[in-house]
Order: sequence, then C-alpha cells, then structure tokens
Amino acid sequence: MLILFDIDATLLTTTRAGLISMAEAGQRLHGESFDIGQVEFAGRLDPLILSDALRRNGLEPTPHLLRAYRDAYVRCIEARLREPGLARTCPGVPELVAALESVPGLTLGLLTGNFAESGMMKLRAAGLDPDRFPIRAWGDDSPHDPPSRDHLPPVAMSRHAERCGSVIAPERVVVIGDTPHDVRCARVNGCRVLGVGTGMYPAARLLAEGADHAADTLEDTREVVRWLLEPLRASVA
Repeated sequence: MLILFDIDATLLTTTRAGLISMAEAGQRLHGESFDIGQVEFAGRLDPLILSDALRRNGLEPTPHLLRAYRDAYVRCIEARLREPGLARTCPGVPELVAALESVPGLTLGLLTGNFAESGMMKLRAAGLDPDRFPIRAWGDDSPHDPPSRDHLPPVAMSRHAERCGSVIAPERVVVIGDTPHDVRCARVNGCRVLGVGTGMYPAARLLAEGADHAADTLEDTREVVRWLLEPLRASVA
C-alpha cells in the first residue's frame, strides 16, 4: 500500500510563509507594485501559481521569468523558515506517521503542489525528515503541458514501482489532503482519498467533493489507521 500526503495544511503549516515569500520574491524582481492578492493558492501546483502571478501583473510567464521567480521564491522562503516556530506539524501528524511506518508492506510518500526545494525546506522546518517519505511527486513533476495535479498520482505510482519492483493497483493508493484538488486527483486516477479539514475546507465539504472518508484532523490515530488499512485486511481475509 502507498499513502501519499499533501504537505501544506495536511502535514504541516508554515503560517502562510509560502504566500508571503511568493509576494516578496515578485516584488524583489518586478517592483513593489507586484501583487498576488487575487491568485488562488490552496491545493494548486507551484508552477501554475507562479504563472498566474506573473500574468496578473502584466508579465508573460516565459521560461526565463519563471526560473528567476522560482529561484527568488526559494531564497525568500528559505530565509523566512529560519524563524523558530513558524513551521509546525498539523494535529496528530507525528503520531500518524510513526504508526504507519510500523506497518509491513506500507510505503509513505508525498503528493504536493510544492517545488521539491521549498517542500523539503517546509518539512525540515516543521521537524519532519523528508526521508520518511521515499516516494515523492512534486508540483513540477507533471509530464504534461499545462500541468495538473491530476497527473501526479501516476507519477507517484511509477516511482513506487521502480522502488519496490512491482506495479501497485490504484485502489491500494491513498491520497491524504485538505482541498478539493487533492480529492479530484485521487478520484480521477482510481485511488482512495482521505480528506482532512485542517486547511480552508471543512471535512464535510471534502466528503461532498467525493472524498471516501474525511476527518476534522488526523489526531485520532487509531481510527485513521483503521480506515487506511481496510484494503490490507480485506486482502488477507
């Protein structure tokens, strides 16, 4: 089984460090009038967010401008995340990750809109070792143009197959996330999805969007693990 965690508002919070750093990076590059106030962030891929931010400021998102913006953003968020206590895990996350690591035949991974650089920084700042999540699908890993979060579960499953030497069935993959984007990317690829209401969307909304199961937080370790492992128990039975 493969469990794929979203990062922001699912595993951890950085007190809006990503949004603030993207605004700061844009202003450093293009002046203080650079504004990202109307750009949608929650559950979206970083490459799409940067492109939208440039367009809303009258700039064509050329490869050169996107590369410069990405580099500036990474520098800004790296500096911001040095502030003690800014990044912290969401409720129940340390206990859940530890419990799942002890389950034979289960692999943990990430499925996130973050760039690899910023995603790894966030995990470390919140006290989570990225090596605990060996399968990773990052925000710029889509093989298609335009990219979509819907493309990322197959990327993660392919990397799992390379690591484990066998193909994993979609129904043995669970995406855990806090937005309708997480729900959709799982559903369109035949994966199970656990919604968690620690972001902008309550658990009831995520269920309405099609989540198989949802919880307000990940604090009830026993119940979350029970639901996640249902397919493993069914296969044994």
